[in-house]
Amino acid sequence: MKDLLNLSGFPTRRGSRTTDPAPQKEDAPAVLGLKAAGAVILGKTTTTEFGWKTPGDCPLHGITRNPWNTQRTPGGSSSGAAAAASAGFGPLHVGTDAGGSIRIPAAYCGIVGFKPTYGRIPQWPHGAFSAAVAVAGPMTRTVRDAALMFSAMARADARDPLCLPDDPRDWRQGIESGVQGMRIALVRRWGFSPPLDEDGETALQRAADALRAEGASVEDVDPDLPDTRAIFGRVWGVALARLVASTPEDRRGDLDPGLLDVARHEGSMLATDFLGADAMRVETAHRMSLFHQRYDLILTAATPTAAFAADAPTIKPTEALWRDWAPWTFAQNLSRQPAIALTVGLDEDRMPRAVQVVAAQGRDDLALRGARTLERALEMPEADPLGA
Repeated sequence: MKDLLNLSGFPTRRGSRTTDPAPQKEDAPAVLGLKAAGAVILGKTTTTEFGWKTPGDCPLHGITRNPWNTQRTPGGSSSGAAAAASAGFGPLHVGTDAGGSIRIPAAYCGIVGFKPTYGRIPQWPHGAFSAAVAVAGPMTRTVRDAALMFSAMARADARDPLCLPDDPRDWRQGIESGVQGMRIALVRRWGFSPPLDEDGETALQRAADALRAEGASVEDVDPDLPDTRAIFGRVWGVALARLVASTPEDRRGDLDPGLLDVARHEGSMLATDFLGADAMRVETAHRMSLFHQRYDLILTAATPTAAFAADAPTIKPTEALWRDWAPWTFAQNLSRQPAIALTVGLDEDRMPRAVQVVAAQGRDDLALRGARTLERALEMPEADPLGA
C-alpha cells in the first residue's frame, strides 16, 4: 500500500516528518476491497511528501532509486510502489495519481500503471488533491494483473460521497478482444506541445504501428484543448498552499522546500482565479467527452524522457511540472479519464520507455483492452532489471 492510504495497524506518514506516527485504526476503501478478495498485504511503500512531485525523494525516507539503474529516479509520487514492483517485491501495488503519480513511475520502472476513472475506486479520507483530481489505482507487472486488482478495488464505499455506484464485475472480461476496427487518436498536444525526446518518439511510433497491425485506425489529431498547464498549475498550487496552511507553523520548516516554494507562489491566488481554473477543468472534460464521440482510444507519450538522475535537485518546480515531470499526464486528471502507462521498449541505456492508452471517462474497460492489446502485440517481458 502506498503510504498515502490508511492501512489498519500501520501509521500513514505521507512521506512527511510532520505527520502522526500512531497506527491507523481502519482501512482505506481500496484496502478493504483487496483484503476481501484475499490479498496478502506485505506493508507500505514510500511516497514523495504528500504526493506532491515526480522526483522520488521525501524528507521522511530520503531518496528512492530505480532498480533498472540506481543512479536514476523511479519517479513519483508512487516511488516506492514502482521500485518495489519493478524489483519483484510483490506482484501487486497500490499507487495514487493526481497528475501522473501512478503512470510516471510506472513508465520509468518498466511496469504497468493504471489511473482509473475518477470515483471508480472510492477514497477516504481524501488527501490534498483527491477531491478534485487524484485517484488510487493498480501498479502491477502485467495488464491482466492490473485488471484483476482493479476488480477488487473498484467497489463503492459509503464513506466516499464522490465515488461511483457499485459496479461489481471482473474487469478482465473482454480484455483479450483486441482493437480491430477501433479509431485511435495519436495525440501530441494537450492545449500546449509537451516536450518529447527522440527515444520517446520512437516508442510512440512503435506503439502506433503495433495498434495499426492489430486492425485499428490510428490518426494524428489535436483535441483542441485549452492550455492545460495553466489549469493544472492552479489546482496543484492551491492544494499545496492549503496543505501548508493546515500544517502547524512550528512544523512547516520540516516540509520539503520545493513544496513550500510552490505554496508560497500560489497561496496568494484570488478565489476568482481558482474558480476560473476549475471552470476550465470542466471545459477540458467536456471537450474530451466530445472528442471520444469520434475516437475510441487515445495513444500518447507517457513522459518526456527516460528516468532522470535520482539525486538531481528540485529546481523551479512549477516549470519542471509541465516541462520535465508530468506534461503528458496531468490533462487526464483534469478530465478524469482512465489512462494506462505501459512499457513498449528500452532505450540505448536499457531504460524503459512507455506510452499511455487513454479512454473516455467511464470506459476503463476500453483502456484495459487497448493496453492489453499493446502488451500482447509487442511481447514485452515482465520487468526484470537485475536479470534475476
